[in-house]
Amino acid sequence: MIKKNDLILAGTVLIVALAAVLFITFTKKEGAEVVVTVDGEVYKTMPLDKDAALTLGEKQGNYNVVEVKGGEVTMTEANCRDQICVNHKAIHYNHESIVCLPHKVTVEIRGGEEGDIDIMAN
Repeated sequence: MIKKNDLILAGTVLIVALAAVLFITFTKKEGAEVVVTVDGEVYKTMPLDKDAALTLGEKQGNYNVVEVKGGEVTMTEANCRDQICVNHKAIHYNHESIVCLPHKVTVEIRGGEEGDIDIMAN
């Protein structure tokens, strides 16, 4: 049988968890640049505040299209089989990334301010 103290404890835990999620969500800072790496090497760095599109690997047959629009970055096209990188949500916070493993392409947001919480929580 559930007692009154059990309900109070469960309510307190839910409130603390909700407060932690809200704190983390609202303390994230916007990043300043997009760093695109191919096979571990930096391919191009683009500012996050200017709209641009970048096509990678057309000559090799494996291609990815990275688009910066409205302060967010997406991978709009790729000819890999799984399409996980294309279906990934748009990124715009510091240290967020989109990865295409078959083509060894990584798109990461860098250079933004760090939040007030430590790196492990990010």
